[in-house]
Amino acid sequence: MYTDWNSLKTECEKCEKCALSKTRTNVVFGVGVATADVLFVGEGPGEHEDLQAEPFVGRAGQLLDKMLEAADLSRNKNIYITNMVKCRPPKNRDPSPEEQDLCMEWLRSQVKLIKPKVIVSLGRIAAAKLIKPNIKITKERGIFFDKSDFLMMPMLHPAALLRDPRKKPEAFEDFMKLRDKLAELNLSGC
Repeated sequence: MYTDWNSLKTECEKCEKCALSKTRTNVVFGVGVATADVLFVGEGPGEHEDLQAEPFVGRAGQLLDKMLEAADLSRNKNIYITNMVKCRPPKNRDPSPEEQDLCMEWLRSQVKLIKPKVIVSLGRIAAAKLIKPNIKITKERGIFFDKSDFLMMPMLHPAALLRDPRKKPEAFEDFMKLRDKLAELNLSGC
C-alpha cells in the first residue's frame, strides 16, 4: 500500500502489468487537487491524453472543463480527474475487463490517498466497474449511489456528448445536481 502520492505515481509510471504498457507514449496518472472532495474517473486516455500525459485534454476534455466551470468546479482548484486505466488502449478502443482489473490497484490507491467524498464516473465502462455491472448509463446517469465511504454518481462521458450533442442538456443538468449536492453536504467546490 502506498502512503504518499509521489511513490504511488512513480510506481504507476513503471507499470508493465498488461500489454497497454507496450503501446503507450505516457502513463496518464491523473491531474488536479490531491485532497479533493470530488474525484472524476473516466474510462481510459485517448491519443491527446497519451501524448500530453494528462487526462481529458482533447475535445472531450475541453467540453468537460466548460461543464465543470458551470458547476464551480475546476481541475486546478477543487477536483481530481483520472481514468480506470492509465495507458491508452490502441485506437481508443474500450479498455478490456482484464486491463481494468490489472489497473484497479492504481485507482484504489489514488482513492485511498485522495479520500474523496463523491466519485463521479464518466461513461458506461467506468460506471459499470465502479457502481454496478449492469448499470444503464442513459437511465441512471445523474443518480447518487451511496457506497458507504462515498457517494457515487454516473455521468455521460463528454465524448458521447460530442457524438450526440442532443444529450448536452441532460449532462449539464447532472453537473447542476452535483453542484447542489456538494452545497448540501457543505463540501468544497461550491
